[in-house]
Amino acid sequence: MTIVQSHVTRHPVVLAITGASGAPYAVRLLQLLVELQVPTWLIVSGHGWRLLSTESDIVDLAALRAHVGASAFDACVKVFDDNDRGAAPASGSARTSGMVVCPCSMGTVSAIAHGTSRSLVERAADVALKERRKLILVPRETPFSLVHLENLTAVTRAGATVIPAAPGFYHQPQSIADLVDFMVARVLDHLDIEHRIGKRWGEAE
Repeated sequence: MTIVQSHVTRHPVVLAITGASGAPYAVRLLQLLVELQVPTWLIVSGHGWRLLSTESDIVDLAALRAHVGASAFDACVKVFDDNDRGAAPASGSARTSGMVVCPCSMGTVSAIAHGTSRSLVERAADVALKERRKLILVPRETPFSLVHLENLTAVTRAGATVIPAAPGFYHQPQSIADLVDFMVARVLDHLDIEHRIGKRWGEAE
């Protein structure tokens, strides 16, 4: 697999990890952001840490840093406490290239849809919407209730992009990693980050 390095100076991407199932998506996305040298502001909720531990055996920040690669992590990632609603991602004057919540719990979707902003993750998403920046939500829930669908409709109307964690199979995946990369590639596309993750439809071998 060839990684295309990003040489474009850009404002940081805010990456939030919440408690919905889908830790491999979050870890792979973070890994690729740092490999592509994209400045990243990372926020992990309390339930997000539990998710990382349960699904990826990543029990704390040190383990996440080691998994991604310590030197690359240190060069690109700034970590914020989800309880600190006064941190930089909470202000519209702090410029960013947008925000991704991956995976995004339905509780987080609800808070964003209704503007309740009880945590830094939720406030940062609120800021992305009010500043008309990219906000990408990656929910992993099935089935959707009517409440879920109405909240997803509300955030879409407000300007967010919803990318459900629903990988395709037309690329004939050979592993779970291929399925994860399919979704992460779509997120990178919507962040306007160049990459060579997987084959696009219609591309030659």
